[in-house]
Amino acid sequence: MPEFQLYIEHVLARLLDESTTYREEFVTEINMTRTNCRTPFLIRFMDTKPRVLLELTNTTEMKLKSVEILTIFLKDDGPATNTSRAHIRFDRINSVQPNEKAVISHRTWINGRPVSEAQDQIGRLQVVAGAVKPYVLDISWEDTDGKMQFQRIPVGH
Repeated sequence: MPEFQLYIEHVLARLLDESTTYREEFVTEINMTRTNCRTPFLIRFMDTKPRVLLELTNTTEMKLKSVEILTIFLKDDGPATNTSRAHIRFDRINSVQPNEKAVISHRTWINGRPVSEAQDQIGRLQVVAGAVKPYVLDISWEDTDGKMQFQRIPVGH
């Protein structure tokens, strides 16, 4: 039953995507319930020229296994279409030790093909102060009890 509840909360959070302020409060409340009043991951975008990298920090006192970030489909800049042309895929991490950092590899795909670093789109996920956060990093992992956990972090500009 708890896994079904987590799924329902996840779906509700996605539906509330239009109301950023309420959604962030709602998602924070869900994450606090799931992770004993802590959000286990912090993220940071590192601009290492020519590539922007995503750093994930495990803020808990336990090892987190099978860490994954769902693929993010980017909104097209041009005329509205039914499908997104660009998306970013992140590599899975086997585990992140307590209070450790991990850099997650990613690849941008446009029109179903991987692109060069010059066309990389991860910079669109960086947070800009005062701007709407149109994307969400959906992170999942397995805790020490073998249960799947989830966290959502609003990102982008």
